[in-house]
Amino acid sequence: MQKTMLDRVERVADDVVSLVLRGDEGPLEAWEPGAHVDLALPNWLTRQYSLCGDPGDLSAYRIAVRLDPLSRGGSEYVHWYLRPGRTLEVSSPRNHFPLRPASEYLFLAGGIGITPIVPMLRAAVSAGAAASLVYVGRSASTMPFASELVAAYGERVRLFSGGRPDLADFVNFSGAVYCCGPASMLAAAEAVFPRVHAERFQPTRRVFGPDEPFEVVCARSGATIRVPADESLLDALNHAGRPVPSGCREGVCGSCELSVLEGEPEHRDEIGAPAGRMYACVSRASSPRLVLDV
Repeated sequence: MQKTMLDRVERVADDVVSLVLRGDEGPLEAWEPGAHVDLALPNWLTRQYSLCGDPGDLSAYRIAVRLDPLSRGGSEYVHWYLRPGRTLEVSSPRNHFPLRPASEYLFLAGGIGITPIVPMLRAAVSAGAAASLVYVGRSASTMPFASELVAAYGERVRLFSGGRPDLADFVNFSGAVYCCGPASMLAAAEAVFPRVHAERFQPTRRVFGPDEPFEVVCARSGATIRVPADESLLDALNHAGRPVPSGCREGVCGSCELSVLEGEPEHRDEIGAPAGRMYACVSRASSPRLVLDV
């Protein structure tokens, strides 16, 4: 974890604040567009937020937080209690939504989904690519960074408040499509474009087979832990005294990534676990036994 000082809190839309976190001990760790960090809050909660500042400025990270009416204590704490001057810890940046090189981009953002898209658009334009943004919100007042984006990129940015455009109008677009927003927006994009690079707020509702018990061998200690059918791998490890960092518990943030040394994991995450990795909060085992680097 990196220590930061909360330098600035700014309201950037209805129920959205921007936080600027400055490095407390020098430059912060490098990151690329699409990355997010875990923010450890003083109320013992940890939440994940996309970095929406400038990757070239490692003196500070910028994130934006929308107040969730169904908050489990994270966004409420940020909005109601965080004030400049507070020391906060953030994780190293992780990137499960990387921007790949392309000559042409279409960025689609809905609401707070604009946060990872802001640095992506900047990088695409800086690289000389043809890039445009379709940004949708419930109303103009709910759309963070809208005026900032229009001022910087002019006609590249198209704002839609109160209703989403018909994405079929873009059916002939042949470049790279990046989308972050509510599930309905992602579904609309995936119905039009053959390939969509997407980041989801929530997991899709997929159906898996019945949960089966399995064994996990902790390679570092040799301990064997049984994971019952009614318990997640994450909880089984935590209950056995081998805690694993975690955030979303829904397979979308990647904070509980583990290395698999032997056995076959059953991947249930939304990220697409790389070879030899798995996410302990949702994924299980296809084989009776896994050996993990824990």
